[in-house]
Amino acid sequence: MDALHTHGVAMAQRLQLQTMGQEKLWQVVTHMGDPKAAFLLVFPLTYFVHRRSGVAVLWVAAVSEWLNLVFKWFLFGERPFWWIGESRLFVNNPPKVHQFASTCETGPGSPSGHAMVTAAVWWVVVSSSGSFLYARSQSLLLASLPYLLYIVMLVTVGLSRIFILAHFPHQVVAGSITGIILGVVLSSRVPSERPLLFHVCSSLGLLLTALLLHAGLEQLGINLSWSIALANKWCAHPEWIRLDTVPFSSLTRDCGAILGLGLSQYWKPGGWPLPRAPRALCLALSSMVLYHINRFPLPVQPQALFYGLFFVKFIMVPQVVMVLVPGFVHLLTDKKKKD
Repeated sequence: MDALHTHGVAMAQRLQLQTMGQEKLWQVVTHMGDPKAAFLLVFPLTYFVHRRSGVAVLWVAAVSEWLNLVFKWFLFGERPFWWIGESRLFVNNPPKVHQFASTCETGPGSPSGHAMVTAAVWWVVVSSSGSFLYARSQSLLLASLPYLLYIVMLVTVGLSRIFILAHFPHQVVAGSITGIILGVVLSSRVPSERPLLFHVCSSLGLLLTALLLHAGLEQLGINLSWSIALANKWCAHPEWIRLDTVPFSSLTRDCGAILGLGLSQYWKPGGWPLPRAPRALCLALSSMVLYHINRFPLPVQPQALFYGLFFVKFIMVPQVVMVLVPGFVHLLTDKKKKD
């Protein structure tokens, strides 16, 4: 693996040297590929265009990120920003690379969560867009355009992760391939009309499975916190270490989103009937509300309180998008019609 990692560091060095002028662009791309963006950006955008696709995006994002967490626990992938120091291969000739504020993630590196969740979630969007375009135009060329953009996006997100030293190239490729497979499989199994009990059991099942798996691996003598220690040791700036990049944060996000999806469909089965213009208003309002929910600071100590509030925060995401904001807009527009 040392040879593979060394080639990866060399690629990151070349990429940084040749494109350092586009540093801000790479940072934007890596943030757009963040699994969190699937919940806060892609989900509301897709939901107000096509309801079932929006539900599929949320479901696929949660399940694929949960599976990424499990894969990382078993694969023990290094990250470039700490492997460079831990390997001791560059003592006499350190690579000319730089860390960034988004570099210092604390989970294991393989497979790339950004690449995996992005590939899975955007497959839902791309496949439905391609089908829609073909049904309208009967043109294979036009229908293939979303897939071309999809490939470009995956390559760009992958390069951004290599650029900031968050992943090695093989981790990005593994994440992208796995994500595509998950997107194809999960998008055909969307719980758009399942009862609340299904979502409660799914959320609780994913949570308990992860906790039992974690406890079992710890009992076998496997330290699953090894990556957190290395991230703290080799991150250039301690303030770049954030608790929301810890593996248990993604677990609580996924379980909260699935439970929130079930509650939303329970409160308002079928969603609110809204024409096109009010849906655009819903998207704008939902984006504003989710922005403030995401920005709301949570106490980092005790950690149990942080995870609990993080869980509640992502329970609220589907409520805002599917129930609260559409209900408010429906109330306004329906009142105007009556007047």
